[in-house]
Amino acid sequence: MSAVTFLIDGFNVYHSLLRFKRDTGFNAKWLDLASLCKSYLHLFGKGATLESIRYFSAVPHYLSRQDPAKIQRHQTYLKCLDSMGIKIILGRFKEKDTYCPKCRSLFLKHEEKETDVSIGITLLEIFFTHVCDIAVIVSGDTDLSPAVRKCQSLFSRKKIIFAFPYARKNKELFTLAPDSFSISAKQYIRYQFPNPITLKDGQKIYKPRSW
Repeated sequence: MSAVTFLIDGFNVYHSLLRFKRDTGFNAKWLDLASLCKSYLHLFGKGATLESIRYFSAVPHYLSRQDPAKIQRHQTYLKCLDSMGIKIILGRFKEKDTYCPKCRSLFLKHEEKETDVSIGITLLEIFFTHVCDIAVIVSGDTDLSPAVRKCQSLFSRKKIIFAFPYARKNKELFTLAPDSFSISAKQYIRYQFPNPITLKDGQKIYKPRSW
């Protein structure tokens, strides 16, 4: 019997959902990540159990004046994930001066920070504390490769698998973790939250209109 932990790279999944909408016309942002992850437990052997699902993201507070509705949608979605028992780990956005070669000037850009490091640290933590036997990283980001290689060398009895979001499969990561798999388009459509979703306290959360 194996205990399984899912580590979800929120922004990698988000960009996958944008690509999915472009390809299919279906907006799948109302994604029920808890049910989606649980649907894959059978891949890890008879009696595999879910240890936890951990979701890594960051709220773009710098858009509070420009696009406050976007922040509200993000926070609403996080509230839904939390109600499903998903552990949410938030990073931050950092300002960065970026040079544009076309206009030959600097402009201010915001970059999401800390997610990759947080996932890597969490991967090390859950193996060191023996809370799980298998870690499933829902991402196609190669920045996670060093952390994965180090954990593979330190914890040879543990297993790391990537669940590649739609259109995010990566050859380098697949070579690193050969038992990895891709999340299909059908799964995005199948595992959507009900509308509305009823929280444990009875509160009803409705899907944003633009979703």
